[in-house]
Amino acid sequence: MTAQVRQVLRAKIVLAAADGLTNAAIARELKISVNTVRKWRGRFAADGVAALADAQRSGRPRLYGPQVRVAVVAAATSAPPYPESTWSHRRIAAQVAGTAFAEISPSQVGRILADLDLKPHRVRGWLTRRDTPDFWQRATDVCNLYLNPPEGAVVLSIDEKTAIAARSRRHPGQAPRPGRMARQEFEYRRHGTASLVAALDVRSGEVLTETITRNNAATFTAFLEQVDTVIDPAKDIHIVLDNGSSHTAKHTKTWLAAHPRWHVHWTPPHASWLNQIELFFSSLTRRVLRNGDFRSRDHLIDKLDAYVIQHNKTAKPYRWTYDGTPLKTA
Repeated sequence: MTAQVRQVLRAKIVLAAADGLTNAAIARELKISVNTVRKWRGRFAADGVAALADAQRSGRPRLYGPQVRVAVVAAATSAPPYPESTWSHRRIAAQVAGTAFAEISPSQVGRILADLDLKPHRVRGWLTRRDTPDFWQRATDVCNLYLNPPEGAVVLSIDEKTAIAARSRRHPGQAPRPGRMARQEFEYRRHGTASLVAALDVRSGEVLTETITRNNAATFTAFLEQVDTVIDPAKDIHIVLDNGSSHTAKHTKTWLAAHPRWHVHWTPPHASWLNQIELFFSSLTRRVLRNGDFRSRDHLIDKLDAYVIQHNKTAKPYRWTYDGTPLKTA
């Protein structure tokens, strides 16, 4: 297809010249350089229509024709043979050889794929979001709650962070120095896991957390009971929840129905990023967990508690954003 476009352009140059246009006029009309016009007018004048075709190129001719290249692409864009799940260059080369097209080296397979920007070894995850007719209504409700919290009410963002691994490195790490980043031992020992349930006060930014051993509806409502006891009974409580199983369980809904001052604002499915507590969990992960070293489960829990205490000393409401635009004017 590209060669045909080039030949059409060359033909237009020749036809325009036959109409008596100057080189400069042809160049302006076709939006090309004057040198290109001169080149193809000269070739046509010397050798006629045959001169408009591509000249023979120098260099080594292709070893593999279009059939082999198509076979490589066909293999790379199909499922690999059972039970494998990922293609390698060597496996594609064997597949092409098995189709009786030609023997081809893994390195040549790599060059063909690179030329096409085709990377069968890489996978990018994506989500087929189920139809949520009330997505915008739910999202609007949560955003309005953040922007205009009910007068005299408490607004909480609640969720769990589960399966936090307590791991210790087998050897001490090395601090960074000029020209070299910090180093951390690859091998580690496991000391169990811990889970948190947390409630963020949207107005103040303060967080209340509790370590839990099970993430189920009974544990979740027990946490709500504790929160209920420490908040002024005269105040309504508005909470933002995602659609986790412990939040939507019949047991939880029964508890909420029995406590009418609790008002739930549900995020749409697969939109837990609307829940501000995720910002706290993100900060906790970056500052404590990602490169942390924990010699025991109790040591992990102690660091989690210490971080929450320090966070609450200087807590401020988050400048939460939606679609890149600051939602709060804090």
